[in-house]
Amino acid sequence: MAEAPVTYRGTVYPWQCDHIGHMNVMWYVGKFDEATWNLFTEIGLTPSYLREGKSGMAAVQQNITYKRELMPGDTVMVRTRLLEVREKVLRYVHEMSLVEGGEPVALCELTVVHMDRAAHKSSALPPVVAERARALLAA
Repeated sequence: MAEAPVTYRGTVYPWQCDHIGHMNVMWYVGKFDEATWNLFTEIGLTPSYLREGKSGMAAVQQNITYKRELMPGDTVMVRTRLLEVREKVLRYVHEMSLVEGGEPVALCELTVVHMDRAAHKSSALPPVVAERARALLAA
């Protein structure tokens, strides 16, 4: 995924680690979530669009594969690749890797649905968002 855009960079802090001494699973999820919001902004699902348009995004499936422990002080980055763009649905994968050496440490594949928050049901992605997402898919 070396060509995929970087959607997150961060550090593992000691308070993110559990009794075994490595980063707890809840923090992997949090870092992947931050990468998701950066991806959304890149394709036009900006915070202002989501607030003002009364729209939202709902994760309907998330699968995480852990490949290696992360320790305090490790610096990581997440690259994200779109896998599928449908009328109301995006499917993408995040790959978290060490900045030092580039070793992959975890993968997270998500399926998300565009929502009309007022109607509490799925709705079509705005055309400009679908177009931007497809451009990343093609790349």
